[in-house]
Formats: sequence, structure tokens, C-alpha cells
Amino acid sequence: MLHDATIAQLAEALRAGEFSAVELTDHFLARIERLDGDLNAFITVTADSARARAEQADARLAAGNATPLTGIPIAHKDIFCTRGVRTSCGSRMLDNFVSPYNATAVEKLEEAGAVMLGKTNMDEFAMGSSNENSYYGPVRNPWNRDLVPGGSSGGSAAAVAARLVPGATGTDTGGSIRQPAALCGITGIKPTYGRVSRWGMVAFASSLDQAGTLARTAEDAALLLQVISGPDPRDSTALPDPVPDYAEALARPLGRMTIGVVDDFFDDGLDPDNAQRVREALSVMEQLGVTLKSIRLENIGLSVPAYYVVAPAEASSNLSRFDGVRFGHRAGDAGDLTEFYMRTRGEGFGAEVKRRILTGAYVLSAGYFDAYYLKAQKVRQLISEDFARAFREVDAIAGPTTPSPAFPLGQKVDDPVQMYLNDIYTIGAPLAGLPALSMPCGLVRGLPVGLQLIGPHLGEGWLLRAAHAFQRETDWHTLAPPGI
Repeated sequence: MLHDATIAQLAEALRAGEFSAVELTDHFLARIERLDGDLNAFITVTADSARARAEQADARLAAGNATPLTGIPIAHKDIFCTRGVRTSCGSRMLDNFVSPYNATAVEKLEEAGAVMLGKTNMDEFAMGSSNENSYYGPVRNPWNRDLVPGGSSGGSAAAVAARLVPGATGTDTGGSIRQPAALCGITGIKPTYGRVSRWGMVAFASSLDQAGTLARTAEDAALLLQVISGPDPRDSTALPDPVPDYAEALARPLGRMTIGVVDDFFDDGLDPDNAQRVREALSVMEQLGVTLKSIRLENIGLSVPAYYVVAPAEASSNLSRFDGVRFGHRAGDAGDLTEFYMRTRGEGFGAEVKRRILTGAYVLSAGYFDAYYLKAQKVRQLISEDFARAFREVDAIAGPTTPSPAFPLGQKVDDPVQMYLNDIYTIGAPLAGLPALSMPCGLVRGLPVGLQLIGPHLGEGWLLRAAHAFQRETDWHTLAPPGI
């Protein structure tokens, strides 16, 4: 079946004329219509424009000037601005917002000939670890509809895992690509901060947010990342460095690669079966010639408290623009401007967003700035220095992506601290601005779990190569959820 093929396989078949881009698009649109009612992975499906784009892709294929992604169906997390299409960020606040322009990542994929099928569901303004915070309802995990898919890119992860789309974009602020990738059994990569432009990506925490890709294989993730990466004059934080050929690098042997294994990640909070799957995956890496070395990251235990000071502080600043005056939700029948602001934000924002705005405003307030925000930034620097020291000895760092497999919907929504701890192994990399990848490494009680690899600055190539080598030796990435 077409939906069982990877992006690389679909691209080859399109070039060979085995089917058309229109036929491929219609196949996936039919699957979305049939299966997404149970999953709630999509907020918006753009069927008409997708078919028009597929027709253009077929013309491009016939003319012989196609790229590897021409005609490939994709989906965008609903945090990326898309011209003429609603961009909601999973929030009532932006339920009626139609963007007049494309985000850079969207623009680049469009230029490459990819076919957008729609916008995927997400935790409101990317704030969450379970995709239960969306105004449009929770996303359900394709492996078990009673479980969470992970967040905040849970819609993208669930759509890829359920074969509703071959690949999708996501964003990662504290683990929001890698964590849902692990819980849904797919591959997700967060590149180095600045490798992908943030222009047109609605901001949560500007010094942490980074766009990335989700797909079933490292090869597919590389094909997508190749296109969206690179400099952007519209984004001052976008890196000027040229983008290497990630797909070409996959074929190279790993060579004498050393992977550091973080002892602190294998703590009492890690599910024992999850730990076993990760250690088995690391044994496969050893069989591929990789040297494993035990390492310590002295301050990694402080990453969660540091993150949940820095990220809410930046969120409280970024979300102040949503006041109901220029765009988005607008409260009616307000007596004065102050009441208008209060009612607009009270109605437009969900509980988790309000919680983080209040936390951020508090830590930035007079009398608490030094005690909380400044101290958190100092801890962030210490964590970054720990990683820098480690990368003088190793080429990559490995460990679990999540503490456990997917958990039941509703289990942690009333306990924010327990919810935040789901990102305990993923938060360190964005605090240091480093690339990180999660890939399937086994099943625990019939549910997928992930192996996380963290690389040095601009080390995406290393991570993708290591993941690709692992996936040539294992078949965890080929497994589909039951009934899919």
C-alpha cells in the first residue's frame, strides 16, 4: 500500500511514474477522512489546495525538474503560518486567524514541491507534554486511543504514525518533537538552535523554540530537514552556516564514533523496561562499531526547574501581543479597555497557557527577577558548559527519550509537576541549543519507546547517520500501530 512506503520510496516511485502525485494525495486524503475522526490529529485539512498543488507537482515531474520532495504529501504543525489557511496554535485565541503569509519552513517546502494536506493539532501555543491542552480537544495515540501521543507536536506525530501523512513539521522547545516521536514510534529531530528559521513560527519561548521534522525513518527526516534548513535574512537568529547534504551523509560509515551514555538518565524515575530497551539499542550501536563511554552531566538535574523559569518568562512576554485589538479572539460587551483585555485573554487562553503566563510574569517581576530568572539563566549556562565538556570526549550523547511509554489521557492533567517531568530527559538539549533526535528502539507492554541522541552544535549529520545505521540493523521503525 502507498501509505506503507517511506518518503524516499514514494519519491523514487513518483519519478518512475508508478503513480501520480494526484493519486498519492487522494490516497492520503482518503485515509485522513477515514481514520482521523478517532485520532483528532488534524485541525484543518486542505483537500482542495492539496489537489491543486499535486497537479502542479505532476507537471513538474513530467518536465523533469522535480526535487526529492516534489509531490510528497506533508502536514504542518498548526504553529506555522500558512498563507490563506487558518493558523490557530491550538488556541481559541487564534481560532479565526488566517495568515497572510507563509512561514519560512512552509515556504521552502512549498518551493520544493511538497503537497500540504493540512495543519496538525497541538498543545495550545506549544505548551504541554501530552497534547491534551488543545482548544480542539486531545489528540489520541494511534497505538492505543486511550493514551496520549505526547506533546506539543502530538498531532504531527500521531498523523505520521497512523500513516495519514508520510512526514510532518513540528517544533521543539523542551522536547516537543522528540517526546511525541518516542511515544508514537517514529523518528523526530530537533536541529541546532538557528539551523531552521523561526520566521512565521508563532513564538512560545524565543530562545528555545526550534522547528524540526517528524517521519518514520532517519532518512525521511533528513530529506525534510535538508529543505527547511539554512540562513534567512528575515530571522536574525537563523544561522549563516551552509547546510550539508544530510541524505548523502547517511551512506557514510559511522567510523570510530564514541557515544556518551549519561548515567543520570538511568535513575529511579525511568521505567525499568524502558531502560532495558534503551540499553539493548545501545548494544546494537556497539555491534556497529560505536564505542560507548559513561559520562556525567553535573547540572542536568537542574534542567527542569531552569526550563520552567526561562520558558514561562519568555512566554509571558511573547503572548502579551494577543490582546484582541489587532487579530485573534475579541471579547464583546466590555465596559472599558482594561476589562476588554482581561476578558479577551481570559476567554482566549486555556488553563495551561494562563499558568505559564502567570509564572513568567512572577519570575520577571521586581524583587524576584534576580532570585528566579537570573539564577535560571546562570544554571542554563552551567548546563551548556557541561555539554561542551562532554563533547570534547564523545561525538554524541545517548539516553532514553521519555521516562515511560505513553500514559492514559487525563492521568496527569491535574498534576502539572508530574506532567512537566515527562520532558526530564529532553529539556537539556534546547537549553544548550543543541541538536537532538529520537528514534524507536523497542516496545514496552506493546507500546513504543525511544532512544535519544544528542549531538554537538551543528551535529545533525552525526545524529542522522547514527540513526540511519541503527535502522538498517533493526525494524522498530517499520512497526505500525494495531489496525493501521
